[in-house]
Amino acid sequence: METTAITPLGKILDLLLDAICVVDAEGRYVFVSAAFERIFGYAPEEVIGRRMIELVHPEDREVTLRTAAAIMDGKPESNFQNRYVRKDGEVVHIMWSARWSEADRVRIAVARDITAFKRGESMRLALHAVAEAAHAAQDLPMLFEQVHRIIGGILPATNFLVALHDRTENRLRFPCVAYGEHEAVPEPEALAADPRIAAVIRSGRPVQLAAAAGDGATRWLGVPLQSKDGAIGALVIEHRGKAGYSDADSELLQFVATQVSTAIERKQAQARLHHLALHDPLTDLPNRNLFGRQLDATLARAASRKAHVALLYIDLDGFKQVNDRHGHPIGDLLLCEVATRLRGCLRERDVAGRIGGDEFVVLLDALASPGHGVDIAERIRAALGPVFQLAEQSIPMSASIGVAIFPADGEDGEQLARAADRAMYRAKQAGGNQTRVAGGVDAVDVPGS
Repeated sequence: METTAITPLGKILDLLLDAICVVDAEGRYVFVSAAFERIFGYAPEEVIGRRMIELVHPEDREVTLRTAAAIMDGKPESNFQNRYVRKDGEVVHIMWSARWSEADRVRIAVARDITAFKRGESMRLALHAVAEAAHAAQDLPMLFEQVHRIIGGILPATNFLVALHDRTENRLRFPCVAYGEHEAVPEPEALAADPRIAAVIRSGRPVQLAAAAGDGATRWLGVPLQSKDGAIGALVIEHRGKAGYSDADSELLQFVATQVSTAIERKQAQARLHHLALHDPLTDLPNRNLFGRQLDATLARAASRKAHVALLYIDLDGFKQVNDRHGHPIGDLLLCEVATRLRGCLRERDVAGRIGGDEFVVLLDALASPGHGVDIAERIRAALGPVFQLAEQSIPMSASIGVAIFPADGEDGEQLARAADRAMYRAKQAGGNQTRVAGGVDAVDVPGS
């Protein structure tokens, strides 16, 4: 009778996708199947006699040894998971089924590579976390910090930065920079100063680069932050190592960039609406609401420090005639130019506002003396004196200014405003182009020249 040849068990084991491992009581490999090399990167002859624990990820060694001890005590394990470090340095996630053979004094285990599954799970969780962060973040710095932490958990990203492109000035600024290496945080710079980021923004596509550096190449991946009007910046990650970024990494980072772009646009829109609610739409000076808040805050500080503050009320002389003679567009241009000249007269800590029509207010903080407020008021009046050249027309203008000093002319914003307003009307009634001071200051009226 003929008998059928049986394929040796070793060859059958070598056909399995999972790796079969046999480890002795001292934890040394005595047998591994062919799949071991595919999963761990080591040929069988490289690990036979080597201690199993040497290949385990350092952070997982303690739990691995405890689990191995339990298995040797007669408690089989069917779904233990840990991480190993491949021969090429990459980390792999392994799920083990293992039992102890007391007769042979060996631990027999089946290793299944679940790295792809774990990576997919991590990415799904990360993408969900990014979407949640983009929706819930109170401000952009907080969002950038969260995104950096999430990305760092799934992609190699020693360096992480967000670059935003100011199209008006064609410059880059960096609201978020996280360098794991000792590198200087970049200052705002011209777009052309960084060709890599410029390439991402101009093309609107991901850019991946590698540059040789020391023991490995520096891997750089940048993806655009897109808006409906084109790229508004770039999201960049960088690390040093043998492995570059894959197409899947690029797609993942682009998804993150899309969420970040949406959040940036939403926050910028909110900021614009907030700005519009508190600023004069024509001159962009603080409106009555914002100026009132700033006045109250400044007076509170001045009261605690026993400092002098001046409030100036400014009314343009004959502005109605300008509108009647030249039209409202010219009148609007004049108001904008007045705002520009006002700003040029003030110190950094001072505030100018427009409270309606041709009425402006100025808050002068931390004055050296009450008379210093009058000096600045006269500087403003002189600055508004030269003829305004608007749309090829020469328009003369002057101003009547009332000055009130805290605390002599009022102990709160309302009292101070009334005093400055009355002083301004006295200047107006006296013929205009004058500075008048409220009664609480020893200084006398200052007539115009």
